[in-house]
Amino acid sequence: MYVETIAYALIGLTVGFGALVLLPGYFPAARVLTVSTALVAALLGGLIARYAFDGEQPAAALAVSAVGSVLLVSVPARPDRGPRRGGGHRHRRQRAA
Repeated sequence: MYVETIAYALIGLTVGFGALVLLPGYFPAARVLTVSTALVAALLGGLIARYAFDGEQPAAALAVSAVGSVLLVSVPARPDRGPRRGGGHRHRRQRAA
């Protein structure tokens, strides 16, 4: 039980810091908010999955922990602040005189 809880916490910390490193523009809020969201989501997801699987499948509980953490860390993300991609124009078109 303790080893799995430490594994859930490590998954959450990895997801939180990974989100900050890979997508820094999407998380304008405090870095503590992003990391703590990932940590709590991984712990809760892992513990709920552990009890749902009755402790028989620890690998599945770790996978649920990781997926839950990735999904919930996107809640404080601000995609409107991230890098822009696609077919948008950067400059206004100038009218012909």
